[in-house]
Amino acid sequence: QVQLVESGGGLVQAGGSLRLSCAASGRTFTNYVMAWFRQAPGKEREFVAIISWRAGSTAYADSVKGRFTISRDAAKNTVYLQMNSLKPEDTAVYSCAAKVAGDPSYNYWGQGTQVTVSS
Repeated sequence: QVQLVESGGGLVQAGGSLRLSCAASGRTFTNYVMAWFRQAPGKEREFVAIISWRAGSTAYADSVKGRFTISRDAAKNTVYLQMNSLKPEDTAVYSCAAKVAGDPSYNYWGQGTQVTVSS
């Protein structure tokens, strides 16, 4: 059974940094892509960043490009989201998700972790 468990959220002042972790278990993720999404109160869930487990290639939403970095540690089966220069508008519940590369939808989701950025 696949499990994705996020951690690392919290309260930070604008301009600060946080690192989120997503620990994955239950299968080999070599052929998967892993992504971070976020959802702010009253808003739709939005894509933040994605990484290919095999190649390590990445892509980002324009709103976080240059400030956030997604990475993975294959030995720990963990995906990270380093968030720098945080803004109040980054406040949201952040969730990681996984799918087989090329599939149209994400099969697995974590429970989410709250990130709050104060001004």
